[in-house]
Amino acid sequence: MLRILILLISFFSFHNAATAALTIEITKGIDEALPIAVVPFGWTESSSLPQDIASIVAADLYRTGRFNPLPRKNMLATPSNVSDVNYQNWRVLDIPYVVIGSVVRQSNTQFVIKFRLIDVYREKQLAGFQYSASDKRMRKVAHEISDVIYEELTGEPGAFNTRIAYVQVLPASVKKRYRLTIADSDKENAMGILASRNPIMSPTWSPDNKKMAYVHLLPTGSRINIYDFERISNETVAKFEGINSAPTWSPDSKKLAMTLSRDGNAEIYIMDLSSRKLTRLTNRWAIDTEAAWAPDGKTLIYTSERGGTAQLYQYTFATKKVKRLTFEGKQNFRASFAPSGKMITFVHLTMESKYQIAVMELESGNMRILTESSLDESPSFAPNGSMIIYSTIYQGRGALSAVSFDGRVHNRFPIDGNSAEREPAWSSFLK
Repeated sequence: MLRILILLISFFSFHNAATAALTIEITKGIDEALPIAVVPFGWTESSSLPQDIASIVAADLYRTGRFNPLPRKNMLATPSNVSDVNYQNWRVLDIPYVVIGSVVRQSNTQFVIKFRLIDVYREKQLAGFQYSASDKRMRKVAHEISDVIYEELTGEPGAFNTRIAYVQVLPASVKKRYRLTIADSDKENAMGILASRNPIMSPTWSPDNKKMAYVHLLPTGSRINIYDFERISNETVAKFEGINSAPTWSPDSKKLAMTLSRDGNAEIYIMDLSSRKLTRLTNRWAIDTEAAWAPDGKTLIYTSERGGTAQLYQYTFATKKVKRLTFEGKQNFRASFAPSGKMITFVHLTMESKYQIAVMELESGNMRILTESSLDESPSFAPNGSMIIYSTIYQGRGALSAVSFDGRVHNRFPIDGNSAEREPAWSSFLK
């Protein structure tokens, strides 16, 4: 059976393996990672903080591979106020930047959180904010602090205060073994929003983060559903005869591109979600599937076998012209756009039959393979374009990994319990 059809209607099988470590593992980083110290936040009470904010921030920065946080045991002092910072202490350790902060309780569940980012060599504060948050929102505040630090020191927005979605496949003995799960960008605070005894596939966030489209593969056929986070409701929008697959949102969240075989062959259609009107976009003898909508809404990239193998093509709405994009390797499929619209990531099948994550600059057509394993799938860009999350095989089962857009940073997420994990999708920036 053609590989492209397998992607539409089935899952890879995974085997049980030992539980992974509970921390994100950096498998490859940047040699020149920037030293930084994230000092434990000041806390005057005898009880422990509901969340160790400094630890979360340090882990966020470390995960990018661009920062090398100083271990706490190596700190010569732990100031929480700017006036207490001894700059010479940090110069001795060759630490150019220090993050300090404090937490003060306002009520049983409400806290004031302050932080400062300090340039040691210039003895100058670069950034500082104050937040009011409940104990349940402390982790979110920590990610927001990480975003501020990342942007101040790199010039690029951070993507720590975002969410990911993925599909968990539980052991066969579990009645509802397929679970659609969302979590923070570091895979903490994971929460299952849907569970089924039948496969769940292809989750994709709406650009406004209010909804999620996905495919539900039932014994009676596949369906495209939309889960509404505000209404906590689930609605089927496509259950036509044949294949209903590969949903992707328009930039304004008002339309879905999808793959349907209602007229015989698998083709790309666009559905207006308010009227449910369908517009057929492709009409070829070959399979057309896996559309990805450009951020500016002017083009779509999709997978087609019209040239004999699965390759990527670009459709321009204004001219209705189609252009082939990929030529290297055996196959190229399942594309998604970088937020800038200037780059795409996709699955590349090498001449050695390895499925690896690749990127392409659309203007030049230059392609670069980012991963080295042999069964990588479902790449999705972070909303700042710095990292790509994807699924792979680790210790015999599905796991989530991430790679920087330039291939210099690799990290692997922990696996929850005995599940396999696949089909990750990164949200847009949270409002």
